[in-house]
Amino acid sequence: MRNISDIIEKYLKSILHESPEGAIEIQRNELAEQFSCVPSQINYVISTRFTLEKGYLVESKRGGGGYVRIRRIELPGANSLHTYLHQMISDEIGQTAAEGLIYQLEEARFLSRREAALMRAAISREALMVKLPYRDQIRARIMKAMLISLLG
Repeated sequence: MRNISDIIEKYLKSILHESPEGAIEIQRNELAEQFSCVPSQINYVISTRFTLEKGYLVESKRGGGGYVRIRRIELPGANSLHTYLHQMISDEIGQTAAEGLIYQLEEARFLSRREAALMRAAISREALMVKLPYRDQIRARIMKAMLISLLG
């Protein structure tokens, strides 16, 4: 069985996918009530699974009429994807940002599940056992080479 965080994430992604504006506005308390959990569980899901690195912009307003707005940031089309990736990766990239970018590319179907898994393995701290900042520089080079090869 999936845990409550996975269920909440899946629900939010499904309503976000159905939204014509590519954005949703939710009330933490109402969502917590719907899933029989505490509002901090909703905060946890949003703060860990809907990050900028993963392609989401989150705005929130606390208080009585508070809300959370989640907006999906779309990757550029195939024509300008190379420029976008070059800017995002630059000369170095940390593991969290790299994994977020791979996640975005997989979600947008630029990468298959298997290609994304191979990339994550190749750029992991465990595979790149070098000190910073060299690790982030090597990770950037590996990512660029792999993406050029995969995306043409």
